[in-house]
Amino acid sequence: MTYHLRRLRLHGIVERIPQTHRYRITDLGLRTAWFCTRTYSRILRPGLGSVLPELSPPNSSLRRSFDKLDQEVTSWIQHAKLAA
Repeated sequence: MTYHLRRLRLHGIVERIPQTHRYRITDLGLRTAWFCTRTYSRILRPGLGSVLPELSPPNSSLRRSFDKLDQEVTSWIQHAKLAA
């Protein structure tokens, strides 16, 4: 825990409250948390929902492109005789 708090403090995400063992989030830390949350909810979650087989319709263009990419990577691995 100390290691992670130290890294967050050095990056300016949290600051230590003097004479205590407590930390508070900085303005930069709050903006970073908002950015990560918004990126996940607006970009990653809908995007992953479009390409995951059990969640998306098989006829979406993004899903077809992702499946083609997956097939190409698989064939390249088999051709190069790499372990998956």
